[in-house]
Amino acid sequence: MWLEEINREIASCVRCPLCQSRTRVVPGEGPEDAMILLLGEAPGREEDETGRPFVGRSGRLLDECLVAAGIKRSDVFITNVVKCRPPDNRRPKRGEMESCRSYLRAQLELIDPRTVCLMGNVAARAVLNREGINALRGRVFEGRFIVTFHPAAIVRNRNRKDDLISDLKKARIVAEGQEGSGSEKLSQL
Repeated sequence: MWLEEINREIASCVRCPLCQSRTRVVPGEGPEDAMILLLGEAPGREEDETGRPFVGRSGRLLDECLVAAGIKRSDVFITNVVKCRPPDNRRPKRGEMESCRSYLRAQLELIDPRTVCLMGNVAARAVLNREGINALRGRVFEGRFIVTFHPAAIVRNRNRKDDLISDLKKARIVAEGQEGSGSEKLSQL
């Protein structure tokens, strides 16, 4: 299935109640051959309005961190665990994540990135079936999944910005094939 087909399928999705309150779906964006995929939680208000991932405050901070890590935003694929905005920016529920799981799986299979940055507990839980960001952060699982803070957490606590930049640098290094051995096997996706 081509990325364009996946996006069309996501755009017409009615698998969970989130479809009733969305303005636009946010399937993700970036090149189909991206070496790095950034996985967030869910679209926020500005993402829901534009149909693009990470364009609000968290997105602007993510852009700064990508530059600091030596990564071009145009070279990465950015998506979320769920493709529609949860009401009041609440965390996605397990059923909502399950409803989007096949879309995420299809994106990962098609893009086949060398590195996937799991940004925050929701992304870590969706892919690794684990959470506890402080314990998981900076670790590499299955040679390609790196857990890091969600940019929204950095907006609230700027002291962790250097950690996010460090993790993005690690993602770049793993994607370039310079690191990855000794990683843990856990993925449930």
